[in-house]
Formats: sequence, structure tokens, C-alpha cells
Amino acid sequence: MRRGTKLWRLCSGSKNCRTYSTSFVGKKKEFLNVSNKSDEEIKEMIAEGKILTHNLEEHLPSHLSRAISIRRSLLHQSASNSLQKSEKPQNLERRLSQLDYLNNLPFENYDWTGVKDACCENVIGYVPIPVGVAGPLLLNDKQYYIPMATTEGCLIASTHRGCKAISESGGAHAYVLEDGMTRGPVIRMPSVERAAKLKEWIGNTQNFYKVAGAFNQTSNYARLSTVKVNLAGRLVFMRFKSSTGDAMGMNMISKGVGAALQEIRSFFPDMEELSLSGNFCTDKKPSAINWLEGRGKTVVVETTIKASVLSSVLKMPSASTLVYLNTAKNLIGSSLAGSIGGNNAHASNIVTAIYIATGQDPAQNVESSNCMTLMEEKEGGDLYMTCTMPSIEVGTVGGGTHLKPQEAMLGIMGVAGANIQNPGENAATLGMLVAGSVLAGELSLMSALGAGHLVRSHMELNRKKHAAPTRETHTLPHNE
Repeated sequence: MRRGTKLWRLCSGSKNCRTYSTSFVGKKKEFLNVSNKSDEEIKEMIAEGKILTHNLEEHLPSHLSRAISIRRSLLHQSASNSLQKSEKPQNLERRLSQLDYLNNLPFENYDWTGVKDACCENVIGYVPIPVGVAGPLLLNDKQYYIPMATTEGCLIASTHRGCKAISESGGAHAYVLEDGMTRGPVIRMPSVERAAKLKEWIGNTQNFYKVAGAFNQTSNYARLSTVKVNLAGRLVFMRFKSSTGDAMGMNMISKGVGAALQEIRSFFPDMEELSLSGNFCTDKKPSAINWLEGRGKTVVVETTIKASVLSSVLKMPSASTLVYLNTAKNLIGSSLAGSIGGNNAHASNIVTAIYIATGQDPAQNVESSNCMTLMEEKEGGDLYMTCTMPSIEVGTVGGGTHLKPQEAMLGIMGVAGANIQNPGENAATLGMLVAGSVLAGELSLMSALGAGHLVRSHMELNRKKHAAPTRETHTLPHNE
């Protein structure tokens, strides 16, 4: 593809204008359409180097499933040839037969148009994941059904039970305390003195406005709120934080940071941009900075579970049992383990299942699952419970949210697409639903642990019934 430059102009007055540029993908390269050729002819063209395997969809734009079928055939053939050259003769037949497993990976009857140039490359099929629903969850005085994609039996049933307990107790209420995606580039300066000057310069309010002006010009939704600067020797780490509307916002903020760095460079021409991401963001890695300062949506959700519901739905004799267990497990146990953001029972379970179902980035469950679960006993034996989640990264546009199945799951919750009247509201609601679902999952699992039901429920719902395996006798070398 040809890359181009888009220009942005920022003016503080009639004469004081500065032009910024951000790279963009220009006109696409034209590909030879080979739809009129047979599969074997196309394979010959690939063998001759006239077509690249990863570009098959470009050469067969109206026959995407056929492109995938050809790629699967080539993969099987290539793997077979490799095995015949490298595998031991006694293992060759077994290893070749294992290649037939590819036939169990479906690829037909799927709309690949939304995937092409957006979600996946070198496609050979798709992996169907069961989707279930938990709820209704009564959150902020509205009822929601929560779609979850998982292969872990008992997870949805448990979350569903938590939703029932919350709803029968009057519901939960969630609040978005902060909303801002981050990107943290790393800059190298000639010396510590110059690095310190740069930090001081960004800390000046007027200079921040200059940087924010350049940043904000790149998007209708991105609005820079803060830039946190840390030094490590002469390396300068800047953590830009910005609202991103209904998008999760990584691409949006990356473009804004690029323009902001150009503005900074006009005052510090000796700066060297090492990387747009210097792990100060922090994306898809455990970090204290996300736990302490947040990333994406910072959400707190609360509920009070009636004593009668604790007994009837959760089979717990008292709130005090749960409170003590929560302190021992989620607070003390996690502290002994040196956990960062892990003061919870299994927040990641619920986060990941919802993310897969709704087209989020599953890898971001690392920071999105940061959660502190707290419990208190109230007068009358009721249980007061909260989950604090400082870094839920979600969007209702972009990523995989436009794929029809994932969009349908967002639709079930009433948050599909962008909110035109109140930009950002759909994504904020999704963030609160994630936190509310985690609250339900935490409540149910902690109750199962407190009542000693965890193993029994998993044995009933998470164990595939198989025939008993045939016992084989193995002679170990040290027993000869």
C-alpha cells in the first residue's frame, strides 16, 4: 500500500499557524483478479511467485471462502511435505493423519467481508466458541442480559446465580469515575539536563495547551486530559491520557500522540523518538501504574445482598462467613502472593468471556481484570459488597465489534455502535456492565467456596463424560 500524509493546521491567531502531519494509508495496490482461473492454476501461480499466499483474498475479492480453501489446501500440502522430509519413518503415518484435524476447523458459511483488512490475516477458518447468557442483572435500575463466550463449564451458571442474588436484593449501582485511554512513548534526549528541561516544559500549563491542541486536532473524539512524565536517565517516558468516545481508542490515541510529539519536537529538535510505546502505557501487561492511575474506564460497583437471599440463593448461613473469607483470600492471600490488581476471586474469568463475546481485545483482560473485591456485614445480617476496577478497556466501535455475531451481543445489552447523542455513553455503559458482571461472579464464587460447593459444581458442569482410558504399563529407566 502507498502511504501518504494528512495535514492538520492549528492556529492560535490569524498569523500563528502550525501544520502537523499524521501518516495514513493511501490508495491500495491493485491486485490481479484470478477468479476465472482454477484452484490448481492459482496454486501454480503461487508456486511461481506471481501470487503471495497471504494476498489470496485480494486476488479473489468476491470469493473469500474460496481463497481460504486454497490456503488450507496449500497448508496441508506444505506441512505434509515437511513431515516427509523430517519425520522418522515409524512416526510418519501417524503424523500425516494428524493433518486431517484441519478438516474439523470450519471456514464456510461465514461472512468474511468484515474480517478482511480488519481483524485477521492468513485466514484458514474460525473457532466456534459457545456463547451463553447470564442474567438478568439489575444494574442502575435497568435489567441487562450478559453474553459470555467460554468453554469453562460452570462459569456462566455461577455468574447467572450471582446476577439473580443481586437482582432479588434490589440491584447494583455502578459509577465511572474516570475515562481515558493511555499511550506512553519513550523519547531519548542528549543528556539528563535536556530530559529534565523537557519534563519541566510539558509541566507548564501553556505548553500543555500547545501539545493538547496538536493532539486534539487529529480526532473528533480524542481529547487529551493529562501527560504524565517520568525520567530514567536521559530517557523520557510520557503517558498521554485521552477520552476516546465509544472506541476503546488505541489507534485514536496513537495518532494523537504522533501529532503531539511533532509539536514537542518543534521546541526540542534534539529529541529522538525511540518508540510510540515505551511500556509506560501500559498495554496488555501487569503494571502498578494501571492499578493506581487507571486506564480506560475506572469503574466502581456496589450492591447490598439481603440476608434472606444469602440463604436462599447463595446457600450461605451468614454474611460474616463471606466477609472473613474475602479478607483471608482476596486481601491477605493476594498480598502474600505479591499480586498487583489481583485482590479478587476470578474477575478475569468474567472479563475474558464478555470480551470474546462482544469483539473486544481479549489480551486486554490482563489490565481490565484489575479488581479489588470488598465485603462488609451490615446490621440485620445483610452483605454490602463492592468491586473497584480501575482499568476496564472496552469499546462499542472498532476492533471486532463490527463483526455481525459480536455486534449482536453488544445489541443484546443495548450498546451496539456509537452513541450519536452522547458520544462515549455506550462504551461507558459496557464498562459498567463488565464491572457489574464481575460483581455477580465474585459473589457467586465466594459463596461456593464458603459453602464448600466449588468442586461439586465443577464436577457436575465442567467434566466431559469419557470412557475410562485403557491402562498402559510403562517401565521407568530408574526402576530397571
